[in-house]
Amino acid sequence: MEIQRTLNVPAEYFYDRIIHSVVYDIDQSTGRTLKKSQLEGFEYIKTFSKNNHAKIIIEKIEQNHKYQFRTVTTRNEFIASYEIKPVDNQTCEVVYHETMTSLGMIQKANDFFVGIVLGYFKKKQFKSMLEGIEASY
Repeated sequence: MEIQRTLNVPAEYFYDRIIHSVVYDIDQSTGRTLKKSQLEGFEYIKTFSKNNHAKIIIEKIEQNHKYQFRTVTTRNEFIASYEIKPVDNQTCEVVYHETMTSLGMIQKANDFFVGIVLGYFKKKQFKSMLEGIEASY
C-alpha cells in the first residue's frame, strides 16, 4: 500500500507529530521514555490484546525526512515508512509505504482476501489521520 499526500504543514511539524506518537507508544508499551536520538534500532513488544502482540523494530530515522519501522507477529511481517519532503516552508509531501509478508500458505491466502476488503478502510483511516495532523497545525 502506498499513499501520497501534500499537507499544509511544515515537514518539521509532521515529523515531530509522528515521532511524538512513537515516543508515546514506546512509553505506553514499555514504561520507558526515550529521546529521539535513542529511537533508531530500538525494539519493543507491543500488546494489542490478551493474546495478540508484536515486536516493533525502529529501523530508520532521518530527522524531518524519514521514519521506518518493522512489525513482526507470528503470522505476518510489516514494513512501514514515512518519507517527508518539504515543498516550501508551510507545505510538505508525505509518502507512506507499507508492505506485508505473510508467513505460511494459509495465512497468505487469508491475508489476500481480507486485504481486499480491509484495504479500503485502512487507507481511509490513514488519510483521516493525515487530515487530523494537518488540522492540528
